[in-house]
Amino acid sequence: MHKRMFLFGAFGAAALSASVTTPAAQAETVLRISSWAPPTHFVNSKIWPEWGAMVEKATEGRVKTKIEYKLASPPKQFGVVRDGIADAAWIFHGYNTRYVATQAVEMPGLGTSGEAAAVAYWQVHQKYLKKANEHRGVVLIGLHSHGPAVIHTKNPLKSLDDMKGLKIRVPGGVGSLVGRALGVTAVKLPAPKVYESLSSGVADGVFMPMETQKSFRLKEVVPNVTIMPGGLYYGSFGFILSPRLMAKLSKKDQAAIMSVSGAEFARLNRHWDDADTVGREDGLKSGTKITVASDAVRDAYYARVKPIEDDWIRKTAKWFDGKAVLAELRATARAYEAAKK
Repeated sequence: MHKRMFLFGAFGAAALSASVTTPAAQAETVLRISSWAPPTHFVNSKIWPEWGAMVEKATEGRVKTKIEYKLASPPKQFGVVRDGIADAAWIFHGYNTRYVATQAVEMPGLGTSGEAAAVAYWQVHQKYLKKANEHRGVVLIGLHSHGPAVIHTKNPLKSLDDMKGLKIRVPGGVGSLVGRALGVTAVKLPAPKVYESLSSGVADGVFMPMETQKSFRLKEVVPNVTIMPGGLYYGSFGFILSPRLMAKLSKKDQAAIMSVSGAEFARLNRHWDDADTVGREDGLKSGTKITVASDAVRDAYYARVKPIEDDWIRKTAKWFDGKAVLAELRATARAYEAAKK
């Protein structure tokens, strides 16, 4: 029932006013996906192609997908879809301050895989977070979280105090708030610029998931990784479609696309976890030193970042009970993780 309501609410009016397309025209519909990561990145080599195959099967071949690159910088991907330049894209919520509710999944300490986080994230979004209407102007088809962020640095860290004053590339969102709590000098750059900033000395380190040791070649410039038990924080991504594209499709194909999105899309997040494993192995093979923070450092860290969660709960009180949302998100993610073992 909720899926039909979502379809009508998101683009129903446009669909009703759209002209009827012929079966032949529908068979030639190519859904153009804008991507800001390199073609070798697993989002482009695995996640989008796998979802595209699901769409093609669900629409009986009437809708196909094609990835296009360099249409816009990472922070501008939302506008690319909203304005009809591309039909779909993936966005990192931390690049834009409009996203507050979505920070639920970013909070430190979730302690699960990216897949478990994404499955729980979609459920609580549909139940609570969408009340904030932060994706207005586009059709949301999926939410992902990268795996636990770690600290990549040029030199090894012995304590949290070693972070003070270091030039650290922070991502926006909760990741940036974590940097502030640790006293770093924030360097704000989109992901594709990270390697250059590290190799040129603009940054001393970066907060990113383990997969970037390989996917962004961080093993070459920051060969020290510190893991915070439970996760330094998580990163939030949205996968979006153009209402204009959806309005051109038949109601049957609209429903077909949504049937392989949402909860189904969340399970594709397993590729983030696979990439973290590959990144870790690749880093170790190249000489990266990986250290797990001690219990004392972990406890000190969570004491420092607790105000981030408290502040988020206050900010989101106009939409929902943030404390209850976080509790449900964590319980759902951890139960999903336990069931897979």
